[in-house]
Amino acid sequence: MALDASDSVLTSTEGHAAHIVLNRPRALNSLTHAMVRTLRSVLDAWEHDPAVGTVVIRGAGERGLCAGGDIRAMRESALAGDRTALDFWRDEYLLNARIARFPKPYVALMDGVVMDGGVGVSAHGGVRIVTERSAVAMPETVIGFVPDVGGTHLLARAPGELGTHLGLTGLAVGAADAVLCGLADHFVPYERFPGLIAALAVAPPEEAVRRFARPAPEGELARRREWIDSCYSGDSVEAIVDRLLSHGDPAAKDAAETILTRSPTSVKVTLAALRRARALGALEPVLDQEYRVSCAAFRSPDLVEGVRAQIIDKDRRPRWSPATLAEVTDADVARYFAPLGADELGLAPVRG
Repeated sequence: MALDASDSVLTSTEGHAAHIVLNRPRALNSLTHAMVRTLRSVLDAWEHDPAVGTVVIRGAGERGLCAGGDIRAMRESALAGDRTALDFWRDEYLLNARIARFPKPYVALMDGVVMDGGVGVSAHGGVRIVTERSAVAMPETVIGFVPDVGGTHLLARAPGELGTHLGLTGLAVGAADAVLCGLADHFVPYERFPGLIAALAVAPPEEAVRRFARPAPEGELARRREWIDSCYSGDSVEAIVDRLLSHGDPAAKDAAETILTRSPTSVKVTLAALRRARALGALEPVLDQEYRVSCAAFRSPDLVEGVRAQIIDKDRRPRWSPATLAEVTDADVARYFAPLGADELGLAPVRG
């Protein structure tokens, strides 16, 4: 199928490859609810289409694959007290699970900005390709939210405590570090994309990628593993921050100062979510957990305030509530993981 150029999701086929283009370049291809529904419908159709051997997803324009969901709309939903954001997250997380279990090769071209929902539609795929322009991040603590779209599953599986570092700080990584953390598989220079896309039409993805992949430029996290693994193994955010501040490496101090600018509630819930995700193991129960956490964050004042400070007013001066780590209690954190009853996402079977 091929959709009109005015549509926010474009599809086409070339050889045995079926292509998805997220087509909102002015909004950095941010996902709307309609786009999420379209993506699920497209995957449903292509799964049973014998002419489709490979699915390829990329973003329109030059800035990136996808910057995430429409967080302005999420804030408006929270202020209105309606279910718009909750329904969006439900369908988005079901899409993430669908991508992870898609039976045909799913190739994600993770060029440029790939954040939050952009990670959700790419990093659960079987073949994930970054470029020298890639900036991959789960920056939710910046806006008073918590990593979702299966992000806590991905970060919990990163080597050592790298995922904890990225989850708490919300910092973006480039190609080599994305591969190191398990968020991507291969580095292909952007200038080689036309050749790669043409090859995917006629060759299996592994063969096509092998022809165009190159060693990624050196990253930063590999040489910081010592202090990251040591400091982030602390069993509380306060302990982690203390270790970072006292370590002596300027980068460790920078990480601590970054964490202290984030929502205190968000960073504490993020740490708990990552540790729980390690124990849960599979993606589906982690997505169930993330939906509980997202529903709780939706009712928190920090999400509304964080989006205001970063996106609406852009003063970068959020007034978090509570304002300090010490004020966020264990009971406050536990509430984010409370069962939702009949409103559960329900991807994983309930264990009796």
